[in-house]
Amino acid sequence: MTNAKKPDLDLGDVVTASAAKQIAENIRSAILQGKLKVDVRLPSEDELAAKFNVSRPTIREALKRLAAQHLIRSRRGPTGGNFVTTPGLPEAGRSLANSTTLMVAVGDINVDQIVTARLELESVCVKLACEHRTNDQLEIMRAELELQKKVNLTDEEFCDSDVRFHRAIVDASANTLMRFLMHSVIEGLQPISNMIIFRVRERQEIVSFHKRIFTAISDRKKTIAIDALNELAAYTRGRLAAAINLRG
Repeated sequence: MTNAKKPDLDLGDVVTASAAKQIAENIRSAILQGKLKVDVRLPSEDELAAKFNVSRPTIREALKRLAAQHLIRSRRGPTGGNFVTTPGLPEAGRSLANSTTLMVAVGDINVDQIVTARLELESVCVKLACEHRTNDQLEIMRAELELQKKVNLTDEEFCDSDVRFHRAIVDASANTLMRFLMHSVIEGLQPISNMIIFRVRERQEIVSFHKRIFTAISDRKKTIAIDALNELAAYTRGRLAAAINLRG
């Protein structure tokens, strides 16, 4: 349900340079501070242009920036306009994953940090998964295991299945914040690791680790699950080092 009342807010002053960016940042701050509530309709483009003393194209650019951040959504029609929204977990996680991938690309995150972060964070998820996993989530893991055993699977298909398997573990943790944080590892960093080591790893080694983790989660045996995850991390670290040496 939308709130038709237009908010009377002090969104801050804007200088002419990079006006669209500043307007978007001011509105974003108002949303994050709770001054603009979810489902509230923003003032019209004309009203915003008058408020900030800029042109309508500048306002449109600012609104595009907010839409790209999944902070507003547009609706057409007599009751349409631009409404405050919040990014869902997939969108928020994707944004975090993209930022993390960029940090790897520019060298702010190295390979050893990738493995360490993945192990520490996923260890928590594995423990929680042992407590909270559902039969449906176990079926997802089991299906990926069966797929990974196929010898005719391409490297890309195997890597995709690898990501889905670990995503299922994270989802089984039943912890929304951990699921969000792990998006940067599972969706952002794991594909990078796979891209580096796929030529030097043995698929069946990966499958054997996955099977042990899956069985332990299914049996709710935390210690065994963590041990298997630790061994997978050690194997991955070794294969990454080997792959980097070959490239060097």
